[in-house]
Amino acid sequence: MPSPTKIDWSKVDRPEHVFQRFPSRRSQVYGTKGMIAASQPLAVEVGLEILRKGGNAADAAVATSIALNVTEPTCCGIGGDAFCLFYDAESKTVKALNGSGRSPEKLTIDHLRKQGVMGKKIPLLNLNSVTIPGAAAAWVDTVEKFGSGTLSLSEIFAPAIRLAEEGGANVIDDLQWQRSEEQLKIASPNGDEMLLDGKAPLPGQIMTFPNLAKTLRTVAEEGKDGFYKGRVAQAIVDLVRAQGGVMEMEDLAKHATDFVEPISYTYGGEVTLWECPPNGQGDFFGRTTTMTLTKSIGITALLALGILESMEEQGKIKPLLEMEHNSVEYLHALVEALRLAFADTQYYVTDPDVVHVPVKELLSKEYLSTRAKLFDPKGTDPKVVHTLYTSQVLERQASEHNECRCFSSYFAICSHTEGMRLHPAKPRLRIHPRRRAPKCPE
Repeated sequence: MPSPTKIDWSKVDRPEHVFQRFPSRRSQVYGTKGMIAASQPLAVEVGLEILRKGGNAADAAVATSIALNVTEPTCCGIGGDAFCLFYDAESKTVKALNGSGRSPEKLTIDHLRKQGVMGKKIPLLNLNSVTIPGAAAAWVDTVEKFGSGTLSLSEIFAPAIRLAEEGGANVIDDLQWQRSEEQLKIASPNGDEMLLDGKAPLPGQIMTFPNLAKTLRTVAEEGKDGFYKGRVAQAIVDLVRAQGGVMEMEDLAKHATDFVEPISYTYGGEVTLWECPPNGQGDFFGRTTTMTLTKSIGITALLALGILESMEEQGKIKPLLEMEHNSVEYLHALVEALRLAFADTQYYVTDPDVVHVPVKELLSKEYLSTRAKLFDPKGTDPKVVHTLYTSQVLERQASEHNECRCFSSYFAICSHTEGMRLHPAKPRLRIHPRRRAPKCPE
């Protein structure tokens, strides 16, 4: 797309890629009516706009997530998945929504073998790694299920659409975006829409996404059918099938969000961590009326927390709160607990509608204790394997808090660290190779 400025950015010196610490923007924040937490200030403004118009936590979370399509497209978007954890202040319960898509119905092991896929994972650049995008349906369902009912879908989508059409200053210096410039041009018919004059935008440059705005407006006006049926769905299918995939229109048409029971683990008898099973990307801490939000991958965080608590009970480590933050012993304990947790996650987590995922057994004190026994305070096991068992927006309402955390996958539609970077023509969305993560059993 042409640059909206007259500066010849091709002559701007681009420094060599060097490792830089992420600039901390952490500070104490207080509020009496609401709070938005996101990685991009323009997306935060969108969420605040929705709250000021009378929307609730769910409305604001969805609006913020949609805005991140524009402000941080390398990490968030409509072509990927989304998850939601919603705290209902009235019932004092946490509810969950899993908006991840499944593989196409005709994708089989035989088909992959015929394509030369002989390993246990589908290669990243193979279009069969693309799953059905679930974010669009998740946004709509979150608003319908948990929203205030005072704002229409069009009103919630409007700020992000305006941002996509008018543009906003880029505030990130994304190394992966810069490294992907040539791949974007070669691999995708509309890949240049993610670039500015053929280059990844520099901080301060203005990016507009007119085709994304059209896609978002279609969903806002037509609901889920606007994405999963019609021109948008056809564009996705055409691209996937043109490069060896088996996705069909029917795969998108029958996609549905899963409303699931969240899973949790209580640490120290006081703090409860909630997750969206089985593959969710967000978590929710609750202690009395204090709510803190962070990010992880489904049951992995619960497993790691349980293993850490078992380490403490076995005397292998001091209580975490007594350790110096980021000290050697602190980081060693966290890293090893996560390694053990990820080993189990990689082995056990799958589609629970097809294969039983033993969540209760994995989070049992007995099992977590066996995993904690593998921890060596003075060293590390170079190979950690699984074992067999015998897991953003705050809004004040009345005198209580409602809270909604809506995750448009950090790895959605081409992740910050990995991704296919394929763009169907016209809709301007990136499709997400989530299927590459699970293994392909014989």
